[in-house]
Amino acid sequence: MQELERAIAPRLLAALNDTPAVMIVGPRQAGKSTLVKELAGGAHPARYVSLDDLRTLEAAQEDPVGFVETAGEPLVIDEIQRVPELLLPIKLAIDEDRRPGRFILTGSAQVMVLPTVSESLAGRVEIHTLWPFSQAEIEGVAGGLVGSLLGSDSPPPEAPATSRSELLDRVSRGGFPEVVARAPGARREEWIDAYLSAITQRDLRDLAKIERLGEVPAILASLAARVRAPLNKVELSSSVGIPRSSLDRYLTLLEHVFLVRRLPAWHTNLVKQVTKSPKLLLSDSALLMSLLRVDRDRLGDDASLLGSVTECFVGMELAKQIAASPARASLHHFRTARGAEVDFVLEGAGGRVAGVEVKPSATVRRGDFKHLATLRDRLGPERFARGVVLYSGGERLSFGERLEAWPISTLWTTAAGQGPPQS
Repeated sequence: MQELERAIAPRLLAALNDTPAVMIVGPRQAGKSTLVKELAGGAHPARYVSLDDLRTLEAAQEDPVGFVETAGEPLVIDEIQRVPELLLPIKLAIDEDRRPGRFILTGSAQVMVLPTVSESLAGRVEIHTLWPFSQAEIEGVAGGLVGSLLGSDSPPPEAPATSRSELLDRVSRGGFPEVVARAPGARREEWIDAYLSAITQRDLRDLAKIERLGEVPAILASLAARVRAPLNKVELSSSVGIPRSSLDRYLTLLEHVFLVRRLPAWHTNLVKQVTKSPKLLLSDSALLMSLLRVDRDRLGDDASLLGSVTECFVGMELAKQIAASPARASLHHFRTARGAEVDFVLEGAGGRVAGVEVKPSATVRRGDFKHLATLRDRLGPERFARGVVLYSGGERLSFGERLEAWPISTLWTTAAGQGPPQS
């Protein structure tokens, strides 16, 4: 498979020009090692060491201070969560010399939540999240749809229709580099099964002492069945048969290893009686399908399942583009106590808001904009940028003031800078 450019690379290089340490976190096998090796071998020359190497791991564990002092600089340390004791020597080195670009660190777990770690590097490190490939990256495009959604009244460039077959292919494939490189079918499914097993059996055990690891697959399967609904911990706890206190711990750990991504509820005093429970997205649509025990053919035969998986797929595509964009934006969901619901709400740094609904079909109707119109009317033109239904057709259609249907393919065909600038 040809190496694909990562949209986040310019942000990392910019950070290395003015920050002593840059940390790249994200799911295991998302491409972090490949990316930092490319940086170290080219745009930011550095020595690369991996704590997945047993001898390197033992040396770092035996003498963290000596390891940092003698390793040379600039230095890339891959999988830093394996030896968090290295972070204090790195802090001391930075305090003595704050030259930018001295350390590039990667982690397959949220090491900044470990005890003492956040204090060690607070104000000394810039953290970036690398998710699996976005569909735009697979197409060789630096995705710019978020800028179009939050920008001025100009629409994104024209985009083609997406056939049902292509949509099924994309959501079934997801974005993990290893899956993208494999032919569809059993070999992809074998990799995904092995991946989930490795995360739940090794990474979670490394991150925290869990006595009942065997419960994790059931929790993940229950979460997968509820990806479209706000998180109901009482219901989830009952369905998997574990106490609420234990469930909270499991959910936190699943976030820390990037199997799930929390989608907070969006609220404002302009809209009353909103649900404040978050949703939890599975970090990859292929992982979601594996947990649901659904293959491509069954997905195509079940409209409800296709809606759930496509919604999660779009949510993670938006999250990936936000992570790679220098413009600050946040991603939420919206739901009122009376049932008005918008799949995704994006809010820019200036307070402008865009609503996104997902409909995996080639037709769109006025009723699909009902809840987007509610959000528009409550916020007014100063804050509401636009409401968009992403559908599989190939035309941009207007359904009222600031309400439009856009092809779902704008997710992977709209390049950064093609749409309007963000406010």
